[in-house]
Amino acid sequence: MYKAVIFDLDGTLVNSLDDLAVATNYALEQHGFNIYPVEDYKYLVGDGMVKLIERAIPDDKLSDETFKSVFDCFMNYYRGHYLVHTKAYDGIIEAVNKLKAMGLKLAVVSNKADDMTKIIVKEFFGDIFTKVTGKREGYPTKPDPTLTLKIIGEMDLKPQECIFVGDSGMDCATAVNSGCYPLGVLWGFRKREELLLNGAKTLISNPNEIVPVVKEMLND
Repeated sequence: MYKAVIFDLDGTLVNSLDDLAVATNYALEQHGFNIYPVEDYKYLVGDGMVKLIERAIPDDKLSDETFKSVFDCFMNYYRGHYLVHTKAYDGIIEAVNKLKAMGLKLAVVSNKADDMTKIIVKEFFGDIFTKVTGKREGYPTKPDPTLTLKIIGEMDLKPQECIFVGDSGMDCATAVNSGCYPLGVLWGFRKREELLLNGAKTLISNPNEIVPVVKEMLND
């Protein structure tokens, strides 16, 4: 019996791509590097901000010193601009509220910095989530299951009682690695093939499908 739904943040609950792209391109421009079109960021993001900047810097220019300079520039800009274009996906707020009304516990596990994750979730969803966490010091990023399992434990649940919802192969792998049910969404940053390859058992194309799918799972 499922008792909780755990969500990824970027590409699942909120569309943050434009703000991430603008901030990264700003940092790249400040260092004389070429910038990327917004669409390219669908494949640069997803594994945390460190990986984002590592991928954005040209391979032949990547060094510890260059990375630190670009990363610091990115963070300084992004911290002041990460809610400029970011918005919740249409229908997702209503879906989350319906899940809550069904008696399910709700959580967010993101690779975004913990403080930003909490602020963004609070901005769009208030206090509806039981647990919200982003990248924490001392914990590896997804798809490592350590932080997800910690959150599940804090909700006094078992992994097999949780559905993990995300838009990337990394999220589906997190679900598999932690023992949760992997539910992939197709309105985010990655494609169907990637999600299936990483273990997604169910795919949905619209936030309005979440509640009916979860209801059916509860009745199985």
